[in-house]
Amino acid sequence: MLRFLNKNFITRSGPLIRPSCRWLSVETTVMSFGDDSQGALGLYNSSFGLGSDAYEPTRVLGLPPDICDVAAGHYHSLAVTSKGHVWAWGRNNESQLGRSPLSPRETWSKPQKVEGLDKVMVRSAFASGVVSAAIGDDGALWVWGKSKRGQLGLGKDVTEAVLPARVESLLGHEVVKVSLGWGHVLALTKGGKLFGWGYYADCRLGRIGRSLEASPLDSVSEKVISSSENKSMMIEAAEKLVSEAMEKETDMPIIWEPTLIEEVSDAEVVDIACGLDHSLILCGDGTLLSGGSNVYGQLGHVTGYSGLHSVDLGLRPICVASGLGHSLAICNAEEGPSIVTWGWNQSSQLGRDGPENVPLVVDMLGELPVSVSGGRVHSIAVTEKREVWSWGCGRNGRLGLGSSGDEAEPMLVEYLEGCDVLQAVAGFDHNLL
Repeated sequence: MLRFLNKNFITRSGPLIRPSCRWLSVETTVMSFGDDSQGALGLYNSSFGLGSDAYEPTRVLGLPPDICDVAAGHYHSLAVTSKGHVWAWGRNNESQLGRSPLSPRETWSKPQKVEGLDKVMVRSAFASGVVSAAIGDDGALWVWGKSKRGQLGLGKDVTEAVLPARVESLLGHEVVKVSLGWGHVLALTKGGKLFGWGYYADCRLGRIGRSLEASPLDSVSEKVISSSENKSMMIEAAEKLVSEAMEKETDMPIIWEPTLIEEVSDAEVVDIACGLDHSLILCGDGTLLSGGSNVYGQLGHVTGYSGLHSVDLGLRPICVASGLGHSLAICNAEEGPSIVTWGWNQSSQLGRDGPENVPLVVDMLGELPVSVSGGRVHSIAVTEKREVWSWGCGRNGRLGLGSSGDEAEPMLVEYLEGCDVLQAVAGFDHNLL
């Protein structure tokens, strides 16, 4: 087994959900790079200052020396210590830091311990745009933040939790992993069962709700794609149109509490990943299912399907990840693990040439990946050598290469030479190591 502190340990046969991180006995350092406009880099007390981007990995000060798990939301960050405490920093407009939104704005970028979890030994943490989540040693799921799309899973019309609240409807199930999209959530249990809740248009949660509603995002996606040939303008246009479409939603199809996804009730699910409005579900027999919006080809199969349908990667997948509109998987190959990508490629975030909606292998120049993560328009991977490779959009320094240029293929983050990278995760436009 490759011994790395990732969300999933990877073996040659498949992923194993990490049971806990408290066995860690070495001192660790958290580093960040990319967009700091919301304070997600945690560089409040460095020479960079709030709002200054970091073009190379930079140490996050003020954290305990025993961080063993990190999570990157869209604009905020989480870290878990070996003692089971959660620290948070970045955007707090929706209380996703677990502190009052009335707290001084200038303090949001300063890492602070999340209150309300003092009696919980946290195993791992997860984040989206407006919600944060943590799993305790007993498998209980805790959530906090604000979402009108049911993403908290706390019951009908519950849209806000300033402090962490336990998801009562999942008691009795040991949750091992959570993945959060913009408005929908997947939760995987130790026994391989899968639960979903939140906004369920486009069958991103399978056939939950028996509804085939189309998301308002579909109607704006083609406008986004053709709006500009300039990549930076393209990204800004996409963000604006997505935001406008969501604000116009009325009578949203929502599942307010975790519900078993029946389409995979007879299978053992081993990994999950949610993009903005699509989902990836990996089963123990190697079957990969996808559902949700397919406007960028992120489902990996032709449009017109409802519910969850299989994706043919040509190789056996062992773990999955997702960016905003692109999908990633690490697959077994004869020469060792390989990364396969498909979906949105406006800024080369797929890291390879060829049809976007067809899953194809990324050339890692002989390096063997052990984890992969996707942001809005960039991707990062950790290799067997504990090195970090990045590709896609370099705006705001999100590739960690010291520049703002895009990279069409994986590039080694040379600044980390000599470091043993245990974990690397991508938020929308920032990264944590």
